[in-house]
Amino acid sequence: MSACVKTAAFDSPLSSKVALFNAVANKHIQSQAVNPFSNDNKAGGLPRPKISKEEYGRPARGSLSEARGFKATAQVCREILELCEIIHEQGEPLFTPEEKADDPRIVISFGELFSLYTVISNNLVGILLRARKHKLVDFEGEVLFQRRDDHVPIILLKPIAEIRKIFRAKIDEAVKAQKISEEEHNSDSN
Repeated sequence: MSACVKTAAFDSPLSSKVALFNAVANKHIQSQAVNPFSNDNKAGGLPRPKISKEEYGRPARGSLSEARGFKATAQVCREILELCEIIHEQGEPLFTPEEKADDPRIVISFGELFSLYTVISNNLVGILLRARKHKLVDFEGEVLFQRRDDHVPIILLKPIAEIRKIFRAKIDEAVKAQKISEEEHNSDSN
């Protein structure tokens, strides 16, 4: 370990700041020693990191990136839930009770949904694709465009109570994981 600044022999406010600076500098030197992209030639001889399949492509545990990811997950879940709520409230049953009594599916046209949803959000198509990925809604085609696809029916596939239960659990889980990640980050940085 190299000291970037020599500390004084006596205890003073300046010496505590110098010690703090040296600690930060030494931490940076150590992180650059294992950074393969640094200009230091020591990194080439280091062993390759072992990353499991579960960790690959994920941010470091307890990092701010992990916390932001959980926050984004919670926000997307809220938007999907809000979309399903709008379809449930504004749509019509796919079949009358005489045709199919226990069919929970609700339908609304893309044009009508677009006109309702633009007040709330500007990313309706992205949220629709996410909802379809979760098997909550179904529609024809890959991407829907305003005016061209106004007639395309959007079908809510599950009962709204089931969707609420699933997504409230996912939101609670993501918020809890975000708090844990932020706490780990704060304890690591102290």
